[in-house]
Amino acid sequence: MSQYLAESDIEAAAIDWLREQEPYTYQHGSEIKRDLSKAVLEDVFEAFLQRRYPHVPAKVLAEVKQEFLYNHGADLHQRNHAFHLKLSKGLDKTWKDDNGKDHFEHFYPVAYDSLYLNEFQIVNQFTIIGNSNRRPDLIIFVNGLPLVLFEFKDMFKQDATVESAHNQVQHYTHQIPQLFEYNAITVVSDGQTTLHGMFSSGLEWFAAWKSIDGREVVNNGFALETLIKGLLVPERLLQYVRHFIFHEPDRGRLVKKGAKYHQFFGIRYALQETLKSVKPYGDGRIGVVWHTTRSGKSITMAIYTGILRQLQELKNPTIVVQVDRFDLNRQLFEDFVAAKDLVGDVRIAETTDELRALLSGDAGGVVFSTVQKFNLKDTATGRELQHPVLSNRENIIVIADECHRTQYGLIEGFANNLRRALPQASFIGFTGTPVDSKDADTEAVFGDIIHTYDIRQATEDKAVVPIYYEPRLAKLHLANEQLEEEAEEISAGLEENEKNRIMWAAMEDAAGSKERVEAIARDILQHYTSRTQNLEGKAMIVCMSRRNCVKLYDALTALEGCPEVAVIMTTNIAKDPKAWHPHVRGKEQMEAVKSRFKDPDDPLKLVIVRDMWLTGFDNPAMHTLYVDKVMSGHNLIQAVNRVATVFRDKPSGLIVDYIGIGDKLRNATKKYTTAGGKGKVTIDIEEAFELATDMVQLLREQLPEDFYFHTWPALSSADKIKLVSQATNHMVADDERCKAFMLNEKKLTSLAPIVGRHDAINDIAIDIVFFQHVGAAVRKVKFPTTNIKKKEGQIKELLHRSIESEEVVDVFQMAGIERLDISIINDAFFGHR
Repeated sequence: MSQYLAESDIEAAAIDWLREQEPYTYQHGSEIKRDLSKAVLEDVFEAFLQRRYPHVPAKVLAEVKQEFLYNHGADLHQRNHAFHLKLSKGLDKTWKDDNGKDHFEHFYPVAYDSLYLNEFQIVNQFTIIGNSNRRPDLIIFVNGLPLVLFEFKDMFKQDATVESAHNQVQHYTHQIPQLFEYNAITVVSDGQTTLHGMFSSGLEWFAAWKSIDGREVVNNGFALETLIKGLLVPERLLQYVRHFIFHEPDRGRLVKKGAKYHQFFGIRYALQETLKSVKPYGDGRIGVVWHTTRSGKSITMAIYTGILRQLQELKNPTIVVQVDRFDLNRQLFEDFVAAKDLVGDVRIAETTDELRALLSGDAGGVVFSTVQKFNLKDTATGRELQHPVLSNRENIIVIADECHRTQYGLIEGFANNLRRALPQASFIGFTGTPVDSKDADTEAVFGDIIHTYDIRQATEDKAVVPIYYEPRLAKLHLANEQLEEEAEEISAGLEENEKNRIMWAAMEDAAGSKERVEAIARDILQHYTSRTQNLEGKAMIVCMSRRNCVKLYDALTALEGCPEVAVIMTTNIAKDPKAWHPHVRGKEQMEAVKSRFKDPDDPLKLVIVRDMWLTGFDNPAMHTLYVDKVMSGHNLIQAVNRVATVFRDKPSGLIVDYIGIGDKLRNATKKYTTAGGKGKVTIDIEEAFELATDMVQLLREQLPEDFYFHTWPALSSADKIKLVSQATNHMVADDERCKAFMLNEKKLTSLAPIVGRHDAINDIAIDIVFFQHVGAAVRKVKFPTTNIKKKEGQIKELLHRSIESEEVVDVFQMAGIERLDISIINDAFFGHR
């Protein structure tokens, strides 16, 4: 008997934790008598329908059963979507009785309003015969419907990982597709790591469930237990499958999405506050949800909206989603449209008259508008003195996106007009950037903070990728070195905004000098080319002005080897220079460019912007932001987070600074340490280099005394092999020393992609290359059966992996990730020079 816990022990633990919660029952798959080719326990489902709808004739129930279990669709994704709509929304049925009288009923396959009318079964080792004979580890059946699938792997086998569990599930979709027509949640676990997601998603979209109550985060607990007690409690499971899963169309295919734990709990708490705060029971201030940018805030808002529309207490409410500007927030509108399964039809108010018409009626629905549409109109008798009341209904909820930017001017202005138009409405704010001291009115307008999900937690959860900062200052060669001081003298007595305008104009002019722009263009092309040799992706360049955008475009495209570039900016053909004509685009053309840039395989690799696309634009494939524009506060944070979105194996986002935003970035990120936040949004490349230097010193100390390898590049192949062998034998001779060496070498390896462009990289480059060789040899001795193909697959992953905390280092240690290929590391160190 093995001394270690096995896969079956993890399965048994999951069953025990589930059985602690009523009304779960357990049965082994071999004990269930059934047709092995079917994934549904049809007799259990039939019994539920009879129990739930005893007044409906048996013949009708038989037809209802068939309609629920038969799913139309040309492929598995479409059939899963068809079933999910029936699972979450039910279906209508009409029939005539023996006397010819018409009857109508809306049927659900689950009793959402009565927990104990349902049957919750835990079944392990459940054989299914499809294209192959397969036996999934564990399934949760609700009324005979296989809604939750678990696939377990052995915690103590090196190649038995959540990756292999996920890969096995992908094979299952072809071998036993009938199971996945009904699947709502898929769980993969090796005991140490437990992730939940949608069966059709890549592993990067699977996530840990890290809270039981939504307030306390469990970072170091047993993740499988937290998932079971935080999500798979029967009442929560039913809520989740009904409201927190949806399918959205994406370039001709269906993408299934489900809420992460911070979204689930944030929405639950927001709903509680909504029911307490809506008028006439409360004061209409629901509160503020602060979920850091790029962590799925738009999905959170869409799910919240979808549930509001179904709440009986609100009686078909109207939801007004209020944004800054549609050109900057088009992404949010598109996300709501894509989530039609949840929110229904979404209308957009293009004009003030259209907005007034949409809000004056009694019908519910979702209306998008800018706050500027709540303006005063000119009438035949003169301009309106105040905004007319559009509706006195109490079931109107206003959702303000980035609420600290849009909801002030309560004494006069658009926000005041909005409240005059909808005097009984209630307000909730969503923000991706913290509410700072200058925005104290935010809580006065919206209420208290409801739920917080900060940048540190999002990064730990891999809901966003870490962001690194690299200063590459290109000096502003000002003709007058004392410009700022003299400008202050000249502008004495002017309003502050005028002073700012003067300084901005001076900086823009200096930033746009021919020599400087050409130097930056050369550096950006060199930097981007080097970066994308090992990390495919796209980049955005931010300039001070439209004029500088065009100048940089001209300088870049004049260089040999420049990829396709586009300038994204507003234009005015009546005023702009004729030379700018190539950058003039209508609405449809702009959307086409956006679609191309978001396509990771499209040759459009770089865009140059001033303001457009810095907010409300999501391109997961974008990994680098080149900044040559002075920004500060939440505008800077919004821009920085353009590169934080998770995408495939993207390890991190990089901010490359040409103008000196470092101090402003540090000031802006201080907000993430207040009001509930805890972590930094960026890691300075200098800090990473210092850590790498420390790792090199530790590794040197672990070598034999008087061991010298710094002539390594000049040695013959034979002498290199001898040197590596001597170091390897020394390491493997002592288990503790060997373990410490492997851990430190992995820490150094994880830093390599970040520090490779540091000015002083040559001081430690030889060390890194040598220790990579020794690390490879040590692992070959210690792990001789490691799968070579797996090694090759991990090379790219490790090259791109960035380190932010000791916890990440521990993950590397447990994963047993292999060394980098030496040719790749050499290119990373020296290829850009």
